[in-house]
Amino acid sequence: MMEAEQGNWRKEIAAYERPRLKSSIWQLINTIGPVMLLWLAAYFCLSISVWLTIGISIVAGGFLVRTFIIFHDCCHKSFFKNRRANDIIGTITGILTYVPYLQWKHSHTVHHATCGNLDRRGTGDIWTLTVDEYLTASPLRRLVYRLYRNPFIMFTIGPVYIFLIDYRFNRKRAGAKERINTYITNASIVAVNCLLCWAVGWQTFLLIQGTIFFISSVAGIWLFYVQHQFEESYYEADMNWDYVKAAMHGSSYYKLPRILHWITGNIGFHHIHHLSPRIPNYNLEAVHQSNPRIQEVRTITLLSSLASLNFRLWHEPSKRLIGFRDMRRLASLSGETAAAVEL
Repeated sequence: MMEAEQGNWRKEIAAYERPRLKSSIWQLINTIGPVMLLWLAAYFCLSISVWLTIGISIVAGGFLVRTFIIFHDCCHKSFFKNRRANDIIGTITGILTYVPYLQWKHSHTVHHATCGNLDRRGTGDIWTLTVDEYLTASPLRRLVYRLYRNPFIMFTIGPVYIFLIDYRFNRKRAGAKERINTYITNASIVAVNCLLCWAVGWQTFLLIQGTIFFISSVAGIWLFYVQHQFEESYYEADMNWDYVKAAMHGSSYYKLPRILHWITGNIGFHHIHHLSPRIPNYNLEAVHQSNPRIQEVRTITLLSSLASLNFRLWHEPSKRLIGFRDMRRLASLSGETAAAVEL
């Protein structure tokens, strides 16, 4: 989007911000329905082959990612026009995806309001330090940051910790309504899981639900990570931070095969989503295609997105994300000793 024309963006996308009841209901049917049917198919196929069951569970994990996008839209009040309908479906899909609705709604709202703001980092986003912050950090803080940013930890241990443990606890200063919603979500998750364990046996439950959960949680973390962690992203101090620039330059267009766009609820059009969170997921592609100026954003593909694993620190002078190796090289060029940038 050209800088001089940014003022027109609200008018151009306003028509796409209205949810369509038929589209939302159909999406519920073609998303949650397959999750349940695939769960049953995985169970009945266990007598044929364990690997067939795992394969079906992996597919079900994809549909659970799509379920999370419905949950995500409800948090933005963009799935239904009616607020109560968003709250009800958001809570139910939150139980299915192991995420308390009101707790996540708060943190994600903060994420949208502060994405790319160097002075307001820390809520609902990926922990990102600047090079200077890292260099002046204590050895322990550097170690913790390196572990946090390690791809193996971030995409294996990380998703399990976040979805199974971290989301079970209320945040500080949470209101009574939010706390109750978290308690209801936790109790419902326990009840549903216990019922399934009783019905199919705990070993079968762990095989099927464990696979579904792991695939969906890893995919969810990856999608959230990759669409803000690219080399020429956007970070500015609060006084220079701009909402539209943060949306259009700090969020990518993740160009995926059509089937993956469908299964991930079009979240690949992440720049559009950050430009206006009130757009339902099923309208995001139409907005992207409606105006060539809106397409003038960082585009990444499945292959090129792998490079994001190398980006760990924000380098303020060059305004880009760099890796630890780049940091050492830059420090070397500036005359610092190697010891100054070692862990």
